[in-house]
Amino acid sequence: MKKQLLYVLMWAFMLPITAFSQNIIKGKVVTSKGEGIIAASVKEKGTGKGTITDQNGDFQISVSNEAALVISAIGYETKEVAAAMASSITLTEGSQNLGDFVVVGTRGKGRSSMLTPVPVDVIKINQVNMPTAKMDLTSILNSASPSFNFNKQSGSDGADQIDLATLRGLGPDQTLVLVNGKRRHQTAFVAVFGTRGRGNSGTDLNAIPESSIDRVEILRDGASAQYGSDAIAGVINLILKKDVGVLTVNTGYSGYYDPRNNTYYAKELGQYRHGGAIDGNAFSLGTNYGVALGKNNGFINFSGNFFANGKTFRQNLNTDLSTKDGLPINTVRRSTGDGSVTSGGLMYNMELPIAHTKTVIYSFGSGNIKASDAYAYTRNLSDRPERFPDGVTVNPILQTTIDGETYFDPIIQTKIQDLSFAAGVKGVWGQDWNWDLSNTLGRNNFHFYGDQTFNASLGPDQTHFDDGGFSFLQNTVNFNLSKAIPDVASGLNLAFGLEHRYENYQIYAGEEASYSNYNPNKATGAQGFPGYQPADEVDASRSNVAAYVDAELDATDKWLIGVAVRAENYSDFGFTSNYKFATRYKLTNNFNIRGSVSTGFRAPSLQQINFSNTFTNVQGGNVFEVKIAPNYSPITKAAGIPDLKQEKSVNASLGFSWKPVPEINVTLDGYRINIKDRVVLSGQFDESIPALKPILNQLNVAQAQFFANAVNTTNYGLDLVVDYTKRFDHQSIKVLFTGNLNHLNIDKINIPNALNGSYENQQAFFSDREQAYIKASAPPVKLGLNLDYGFGNWMVGTHFLYYGKISILGYGYENTYPPLVALDNDPATTVLEQFNYSGKMVTDLYGSYKVSKRMTVFFGVDNVFNVHPDYGYVQGAKLSAYDGETGGAWDAVQMGFNGRRLFTKLAFNF
Repeated sequence: MKKQLLYVLMWAFMLPITAFSQNIIKGKVVTSKGEGIIAASVKEKGTGKGTITDQNGDFQISVSNEAALVISAIGYETKEVAAAMASSITLTEGSQNLGDFVVVGTRGKGRSSMLTPVPVDVIKINQVNMPTAKMDLTSILNSASPSFNFNKQSGSDGADQIDLATLRGLGPDQTLVLVNGKRRHQTAFVAVFGTRGRGNSGTDLNAIPESSIDRVEILRDGASAQYGSDAIAGVINLILKKDVGVLTVNTGYSGYYDPRNNTYYAKELGQYRHGGAIDGNAFSLGTNYGVALGKNNGFINFSGNFFANGKTFRQNLNTDLSTKDGLPINTVRRSTGDGSVTSGGLMYNMELPIAHTKTVIYSFGSGNIKASDAYAYTRNLSDRPERFPDGVTVNPILQTTIDGETYFDPIIQTKIQDLSFAAGVKGVWGQDWNWDLSNTLGRNNFHFYGDQTFNASLGPDQTHFDDGGFSFLQNTVNFNLSKAIPDVASGLNLAFGLEHRYENYQIYAGEEASYSNYNPNKATGAQGFPGYQPADEVDASRSNVAAYVDAELDATDKWLIGVAVRAENYSDFGFTSNYKFATRYKLTNNFNIRGSVSTGFRAPSLQQINFSNTFTNVQGGNVFEVKIAPNYSPITKAAGIPDLKQEKSVNASLGFSWKPVPEINVTLDGYRINIKDRVVLSGQFDESIPALKPILNQLNVAQAQFFANAVNTTNYGLDLVVDYTKRFDHQSIKVLFTGNLNHLNIDKINIPNALNGSYENQQAFFSDREQAYIKASAPPVKLGLNLDYGFGNWMVGTHFLYYGKISILGYGYENTYPPLVALDNDPATTVLEQFNYSGKMVTDLYGSYKVSKRMTVFFGVDNVFNVHPDYGYVQGAKLSAYDGETGGAWDAVQMGFNGRRLFTKLAFNF
């Protein structure tokens, strides 16, 4: 039956499209004061063909002169006009201009973002993606939402190319991503390194073409009882475009100009790899076009994106140790910076109403491919001869000699494929019951390669290796039923639903040369990234079924009450039930109090349960292999790590929304999130645990790591958003302030009994260093201020982003707990290796000019003052520098370390 339904949907999708002879109608939508209205909807009545207005209120649409156009905008009365009279259309303001309407968080009618019982950010992509040098969705959202957090990783075995984002300082896998309200699959990747998301998977937002997205709704509240177990931190809902009849093309270029830290400006040192004076050169191209299907508001919208980003090379170029920030030459990693990436993707969004019924067939899907190339840590011949093959002079192109030292920098390559397909049917049944049946399928495949490297035990001839990889597949079937009952109190909406989800996770081995040892005197496997071994291979599946009940009651015209209950049963973790209560009360017409209480549940992901790998680590200048073992393996049991169990959470929020005048929206929301038994990656265990020694020796590794329910945490904080928009006399002013204060407490370390006997074992399980990293998941303060001014065809603006102080611990050259390093002038004295990254402000400037109705040019500079994080070293212990997670002068902190970024972009509408 499922296959037959799929064939019907595919047949409907492939229905021929008939072209009609039409005219290009150009017009402008304005307020009663003559000010252009941004993002007003312009649709041809009876067909669904439509577009939206640009930043000046202008639009164009291909229709006949006899057509009727329906014009609407949030906060204004809808108006119908003849196409021939559409050159200037004036909309009158509605009785309540309350802001954007949202659909996430409710299964009833859409509500204004000011009237929701929980906080929801609405981010219109066409307004935020052009006036910035940022060219990927994740980094754009990072500057637009107060508690959305992301940082760019470097030298982190794949995390360079999967930008895992978080909400409210929690893990990436504790935020659920939806597309058009349907669950999006996660990536197969598991983060091993980095300051955020260690031991977590997440959703690759950048695999979704930015050009396909109309707006992003970010629900900043626990929603496990509404959408499923992994919505502890909140929900990100991407709404796809429905426009038809208009071709949009956006293209742009950006590059980093950083004389302070770009190694190009220290070529005379002869120590580091480098690119050009401007590096990290990026090019993007996005297109979108839609056509009408039939005569009942049907449509199909197509989008495509291409993105190419070059490498960056960053070091501390000041080698004078007598100066404040002078550091020694970095021999640990001579090629620190962002890896390169090239990606391309396509997406479609379709709805096809069936004539003379209330039934709609819909479908959407995407495909994305991504290839990356990043340098690993440096291998020096004198320090690590076992990592060089005999006869190293055979490959002079790969190796470099500096001051008599021979070294090489292995390259880690990844090739990622991401596919998704959703199809469904929705309609109205019986006495106005809305029903929706859908199936959503997604798959992510992550394949590693080693390049310009060696397997030292094999010899110098082979320099490229297939290292294997992993994949994740998810299929979700949903059936939802809802009904509005206006006669109960001031209105009641009931919703019921069923869901079945199937997941599959696989690890596949690389070629034999990528992981084998052919000479016991040499290191095992390909340098940089040893391949996955046959012993790592896994093919694991599970399923879960869920049922939910959701009710929203307008008890009075002022009081809204929402209740949700969801029960789920996992094939591997059993039964769970979650609950949510949310409410909003209008104290006045423009001031609302809102709050919620909910519980959450997250079963460990298949990735966390089954991930297995051997990777290369560098601590205190030493290079060695570490084995990450799955939770059920003999080595895990020998270390005394118990079976994984589910995470449980309790969320609470309280806040208000206020509209003192029509031009200003203010929201303030406080939150508290308690999570018990968080699944994280443990510390690293060595042969000091007697039971591990023979296993580690057999595996030819020095240490082992495991996934464990290591910690109980509490997050609490405040989100503040103040939005001011004013239009007058062909001018506009927009001021947007966003702020997040976030604090994380580690309430308890869940140390297994087998490891609780000594301080060293306790630290090996989850050390002070690992605790510092989980606390650094989000800065304690994140503030943003956007100031935009439009006049005539011009728009200018400045954006400020402030990131608060975070502290991270290094590995420690003394290899002790806590991590210690020796003072340069007194080697007998050791101090804590703590890197303090003070709060920093980043300033962006931009301008735009509308050349014509069809073309707008944008230009500007992000981080115009070339602000960098503080260097990551301990004062007085400079000789112990470069002992952080990246092997460079900085850890991967949220503001990034690439410096000033120039950009120009062009937007076309045809």
